[in-house]
Amino acid sequence: MFKKILIANRGEIAVRIIRACREMGIETVAVYSTIDKDAIHTKLADEAVCIGPAPSKDSYLNMEQIISATLATGAEAIHPGFGFLSENSKFVKMCEKCNINFIGPSAELIDKMGNKSEARVTMMKVGIPVTPGSKEAVYDVDRGLELARKIGYPIMIKASAGGGGKGMRVARTEEEFSSQFNTAKKEAENAFSDGTMYLEKYMENPRHIEVQILADKYGNVVHLGERDCSIQRRHQKLIEESPSIAISEELRQKMGEIAVRAAREVGYYNAGTIEFLLDKNKNFYFMEMNTRIQVEHPVTEMVTGIDLIKEQIKIAAGYRLSYKQEDIKINGHAIECRINAEDPEHHFMPSPGMIKTLHFPGGKGVRVESALYSNYEIPPQYDSMILKLIVHDDTRELAISKLRSALGEVIIEGVKTNLDFQYELINHPEFENGEIDTGFVERIL
Repeated sequence: MFKKILIANRGEIAVRIIRACREMGIETVAVYSTIDKDAIHTKLADEAVCIGPAPSKDSYLNMEQIISATLATGAEAIHPGFGFLSENSKFVKMCEKCNINFIGPSAELIDKMGNKSEARVTMMKVGIPVTPGSKEAVYDVDRGLELARKIGYPIMIKASAGGGGKGMRVARTEEEFSSQFNTAKKEAENAFSDGTMYLEKYMENPRHIEVQILADKYGNVVHLGERDCSIQRRHQKLIEESPSIAISEELRQKMGEIAVRAAREVGYYNAGTIEFLLDKNKNFYFMEMNTRIQVEHPVTEMVTGIDLIKEQIKIAAGYRLSYKQEDIKINGHAIECRINAEDPEHHFMPSPGMIKTLHFPGGKGVRVESALYSNYEIPPQYDSMILKLIVHDDTRELAISKLRSALGEVIIEGVKTNLDFQYELINHPEFENGEIDTGFVERIL
């Protein structure tokens, strides 16, 4: 097992990884930008190294600085969390050259599956249904326009290296394609240092279902059920739950088997998520694979009892999976709410600033993941998500009741948040009845 791991991330996911490492007896190294010098992950880790100024491109996306910090501190492995460099094959190749273990799949696998356009081609080759779209990466507007005419509008423009809703735009007509393409491309370059794009036929209001998989380096693959991530605003997930009430046990088994097959076909290892779009007729299509841990991984942990971060570390260290598919049981229902520092009453404008008063809820089946503390200054340079609230209970109805109670107990003063907005969402009759899809939030807004 590794003795020391560097965490190439910030915020709540850095804290989450530090906690898992502590429980495993592994020392940790935090990295931080100058504006994050007082961030809680720098205090919780055994060591902390400044890697550059506030802009992501100069710090959390600065590969050379992160590699240098790893070598200087003697860390044997890097955990990338999600976002930033978590699906960057160039970074993984640098780790491999420097004999640093990357806690995730190989560079080759990221190119095959983490790169969204490559993953589509791979899945088509093995006969897994994919949403209609481009069969290769798209680098410029002219080629995009040419392909869009063949696919047919509306078109979803997506970043090949994307995630977290960044680098995504919908073009409903040819007239708006160029501006939407250029906007998405620029956003992708800023967020992932990669402006490679691809196109998909835009499906109106499907459900977004993702299947969590774990695979070791010896060909053992299991799935841990699905998460329903249909409640989104501008392609950013807001609420996730497991299991999904939209699918039958038969469909669950089929989607799970296809997810496992997809991973096996490419020799995938570590944690990953196979994402599907589910239409109103219960037809499902492969959308993309995320070759990393997801923001919403806690809901799967709550219903399976499996610690996904610890499993990632064990797999990277060469351990075999300690269970088979028949050992995986889904118990009860879990829901996660993402709380963002933003102002829903003013077009969801980001709301950075100082936290003056802070109180987190507690109790049986209530989990909070956050990097906040009183008098902490939320910087404007990074993602606005500041807290994840996760609840678990025996049934979906009980979980919703618990989430209502927990949301009502959260106190965050000093900045605007989407707490009240989330409370309205979970009290909406369509949410309570499970009649949700990716267009739900825009409809009720």
